[in-house]
Amino acid sequence: MTTPFQIRQARPDEARLLTALAVRAKRHWGYDEAFMQLSAPALAVDAAAIERGRVYAAADPGGTVLGVAGIEPLDDTATYDLTHLFVDPPAMRRGIGRALFDAVLQWLARNGGRRLIILSDPHAVPFYEAHGAVRVGDAPSDAIPGRRLPLLEYLPG
Repeated sequence: MTTPFQIRQARPDEARLLTALAVRAKRHWGYDEAFMQLSAPALAVDAAAIERGRVYAAADPGGTVLGVAGIEPLDDTATYDLTHLFVDPPAMRRGIGRALFDAVLQWLARNGGRRLIILSDPHAVPFYEAHGAVRVGDAPSDAIPGRRLPLLEYLPG
């Protein structure tokens, strides 16, 4: 039986908790400690982004946070960056990632977003493609010098 969850706006006081969740989710894919150290800044969930209303949390009925998603504007053409989409490893494969992605897409629709850019971990590409994102190439990692990552976009509508 799957534990129910809800998607809600994250709270600024949860920034450290959400960052720790992102780190656990990234570590799940077997990256070594050196990689994780370099990735730390990119995994951090910013309290200011939470205050701007662009970070969502998935939580179970008891309040345990199970996942996080966030977006930030890239420019003035209604293009946004998916800054975070992580599910705590014990909660994976329960629809939480999909629900968080849907929350981000609903935010885009309400706020005139026309394009979502996703600099993806290679392990997450099948998830994004299954939910309508299209791979458009690759781009430099924002955390690991010399590493290139899959670049995807999602066009609402």
